Formats: sequence, structure tokens, C-alpha cells
Amino acid sequence: MLATLLPTSAMTLSLTPNPLLESVVPILNSSTACSQEHARCGIDFQYGQVPIACLYGVVFILGLVTNTLTLWPTMLQVQQRKNVLGIYLLNLAICDLLYIFTLPLWIFYVLKSHIWTLGGPVCYLVAFIFYSNMYISVLLLCCISLDRYLAVVYPVRVAGHTQPQDSSFVSGLVTLLVFTFHLGVSVRAGKQENATCYDGYPLQGSIASFNYFRFTTGFLLPLLVLTFSYLRIFHGVNQSSTLSSQKKNKVKRLSFAIIGIFLLCFAPYHLLLLVRTAVFSHMGPCSSCAFEQKVHVIFSVSLAVSSLNSALDPVLYVLVTDSIKEDLRKAFGCQGAGSPNTMAQVQTSMPVLQSVSLQLL
Repeated sequence: MLATLLPTSAMTLSLTPNPLLESVVPILNSSTACSQEHARCGIDFQYGQVPIACLYGVVFILGLVTNTLTLWPTMLQVQQRKNVLGIYLLNLAICDLLYIFTLPLWIFYVLKSHIWTLGGPVCYLVAFIFYSNMYISVLLLCCISLDRYLAVVYPVRVAGHTQPQDSSFVSGLVTLLVFTFHLGVSVRAGKQENATCYDGYPLQGSIASFNYFRFTTGFLLPLLVLTFSYLRIFHGVNQSSTLSSQKKNKVKRLSFAIIGIFLLCFAPYHLLLLVRTAVFSHMGPCSSCAFEQKVHVIFSVSLAVSSLNSALDPVLYVLVTDSIKEDLRKAFGCQGAGSPNTMAQVQTSMPVLQSVSLQLL
């Protein structure tokens, strides 16, 4: 009956293969097969999970101790001495503590083979705090380095021009900017595709684009700022005729230690992040999965190593500051090398460069 109603040409057309459909259908089928075959990129997330979780655990314990130990004397620096540097150090300690408090959930996530079982809102919150505070910490380190550079190299010009409210404003601005940039990315990354939290495999296009921005503003530019600031500080202190060789060597060791630890903690992660993103941009999501399988473990280790910075910050920036060490001695009932009045008299009698360098370094 249908044959009598339809023209012969129509029947012939319906049975004739359509070249356009033949070219489109394989693409659709391959895309579907690709998404199914490469869900989580076929990565074995159990491989290396115990050492990575242990590294996070060590950082959690060490960072909790060092940051808690220095939080109170840093607050005293802000409350009693109205110390500009103390405000940066206090914000850095709070930032590092918030970061450290996310590590137990990150350990749980790693041991669950990167399967997030705590719900989308918790994933979003933990990832947002984890990555935002990483870069707030990095930018605060830049603020501290610039503050020290100006105070040591240009002490006369800076004296009386920097106020505690200035450093409070800068710290707040840094926090606001990082939160703003990470807000949208964390929402998209926290959708828990393939049961992962933030670290989707393969990369999403929007996340890949943001990774270039993270590498440039969160690692490369801060590295340049830190290197410039501390090399100039060392050069300025080295030119001083009033500082002893011992003090100059202390400044030299501390300057290179700060730059070295920054590279140790952040360079592996950000270089691998850049390479992963470049491979994804060049090869696409499906083809990049083979590369993701090869670098997943080392990339996860590099992310865990970056968390070491939150535990080492208090050692490099707080525990080496003479006034804070004096406050710690008082807090634990130890007698310092001199009374507060004596220390103040000694500092005010020294040349400006020497006084500032000893206070800040």
C-alpha cells in the first residue's frame, strides 16, 4: 500500500546511502565511544595513593604545628607593635591554616581513588579553599618580599610612609582578587564529572584556558618578583659597612632559601600543569588521555609537594624574625637575651639599614 502511495524516485532516494549522513554518524559514534572509553582517562588512581596520602599527612601535622606556634606571637606583632610586616605574616598564617584544614579531606579523596563521596557542595568548598589559599599565599609572599625590599633598600624614603592599614588593604585586595578569579572556575570544576572533584580527566576546555593564567600570574610573575626583591635585598645589605659578615651571610642564606623553597614547592606542579594543558590544547581530550595516564602519579606528587610551602612559611618568615622569637621566648617562659627596653635601645642606636635588616630578616 505504501509503495503505491510513494513515487518510485522517493523510494529510491530513501534507500540510497546519504554521503552527508555517512560522514557525520561516524564522528558522533567516535565521540560517544571516546567519552565512554576515556572516562577518567582510564587512570589507575590506586597506584601511588598511599605515599601521596602520607605526604599530605606529614604536611598537615607539620603545618598545623608551625602555623599554630607562630599565630599568637604574630598577632602580638600586629596588636602591640603595629608592625606592617606582622599584618602580612598574620594573613599568611591564617591563609596557610585554612589551606591545611582541607588536607584531611584531600587525603580521604586520594585514598578513595579520586572518587568524591561527600557531595557536590563540599567538593566545591574544599577545592575552592585549597586552590584559592594556595595562590593567596603565593601573592602574600610577593607582598612580603616587596615590603622587605623597600624597607631595606630604601629605608629613609619608606620610613613613615607605610602604615598598617596599607598592608591590611593590600592583603584584602589580594584575597578578593584570587577569590573572584577562582569562583567561577571552582563552580565548573566542582561538578564532579566522572566522580572526581576538581581534577577532571581529561581536562575541560575552560579549565585548560584558566591554567595558562594560573601559571603566569600564580607562579611565573611571583617568581620574578621574589627573585628581584631578595637579590636586591642581598645586594643592598652586602653594600652596608655597618653589618657584620655573620649578619650578611644570614641574609644571603635566607634570601636563597626563600627562592629555593619556592621553586621546590611550586615549580614542579606548575611546570607539569603547563605541559598537561599544552598537550590537551594540541591533541584534544581523547588523544591527551594517554599522556595523562603517564604523568598522573608524578603530577599528583607535585601537587602534594606544593602543600609543603604552607608548613615551611612560618619557619622562613616568622621564626627567623628577632622580635617574634623574643615573643616566643616570653610565651614559653624563657628569658630572652635582653629586656624589651634594652632591645629597643640597641635597635634605635644602630644605623637605619642595620636596624631594618635585623628586624625583617
